[in-house]
Amino acid sequence: MKITGYRILSYKYDRGRRLGDANSPGGSSIAGTSVLWLETDEGIESVTLGGGAGIARLFPLIEGEDPRGLRGLHKKMADVAFKGGVEGEAANAIAALDTALWDLKARINEEPLWKTLGATEGRVKAYASGLDMPLTDVQLAEFYQQYADMGVDAGKLKIGLDVDADIRRLGIVNDILSVNNKRPILCVDANEYWSPKQAIRHISEMEKHFDITWIEELVRRWDYEGLKLVSQNVSAAVATGENLSSLGDHLALIAEEAVDIVQFGGRLGITGAMQLAHNAYLFELPVSVIGAPGNHMAHAAAAMPNHMMQEVKDLGPPEGLTVDNHIEDGYIVLGDSPGIGFTANEAKLKELAAAPAPPSDGVPMPSPRREGAGLYEVPPTPEEVVWK
Repeated sequence: MKITGYRILSYKYDRGRRLGDANSPGGSSIAGTSVLWLETDEGIESVTLGGGAGIARLFPLIEGEDPRGLRGLHKKMADVAFKGGVEGEAANAIAALDTALWDLKARINEEPLWKTLGATEGRVKAYASGLDMPLTDVQLAEFYQQYADMGVDAGKLKIGLDVDADIRRLGIVNDILSVNNKRPILCVDANEYWSPKQAIRHISEMEKHFDITWIEELVRRWDYEGLKLVSQNVSAAVATGENLSSLGDHLALIAEEAVDIVQFGGRLGITGAMQLAHNAYLFELPVSVIGAPGNHMAHAAAAMPNHMMQEVKDLGPPEGLTVDNHIEDGYIVLGDSPGIGFTANEAKLKELAAAPAPPSDGVPMPSPRREGAGLYEVPPTPEEVVWK
């Protein structure tokens, strides 16, 4: 079997609710994604996510190769990108092609990817994540109630601009999820908006009211001294890493004892994610996969012995895709469809790709870093105060 080609369809769609954080408190409902197919000479195709100009530049490295030799192909792509660093566009392309290769391998094996990766069961603990700063208190309660009704007992709140509001809203999440656990797993995320001292001061205040499991991305992703300082001065664990693109970046934080829970997602691809999880396992560190459309990274999470829980941001996949997984009793339950379990309605996707992009209704994520970050806190403008 040989890889013969690929195709990509990119489109934007309305998610039906605003998503935002401390850097974009007003948020936006517009999302964009790309569907990637890898083609073979035997008619078996992958259906995964990913796009960008980097695909065209890296695809010649794997064209004509047997897709089952994916670890060697991953190294081949990473070796070509090494001089400029496995970052940005190159990292995204490697991750997308690597995930497509794993999807192909599992489809060739006629089994779900979690089985190909060696997991004993296709089940991963879930936590609800609303990217919820734009939501009113009522909308916030409605969002988390959906997950509570599915048995979820863990949630993550966006914070950072108003400690009093953060404490009030954390109480809403706590009360809703407590139906499944008298001590719900509460996490918070400041999206790199604070300095280390700000983080210690604010989290210490929150911990007077709640038992917080982890605090995420509260200072800059590369600030190992600041991350370690925070970890040593609050009770909650420091979770970070989702915005890093290479194994080496993560290992520096691990070596400096600057991370308590190692986070990553589709940015590393399947191979990179498994490599990082195994390295964290050597240090007895838990890992957590961040949310991704269709929960496709749950296949990798299921095969990680030190995986804690995975972020779930949407209860459905992007338009034009169906997925073989669902939330049940607080877990992502993966089906038995071959590969990652995606099925694409290509005709529908072509319609979406050809349609004009929905009009912007705010600042789409990921947004620019907000004014005052790391220096002083800038309250939301009147136009942004939809969650007061």
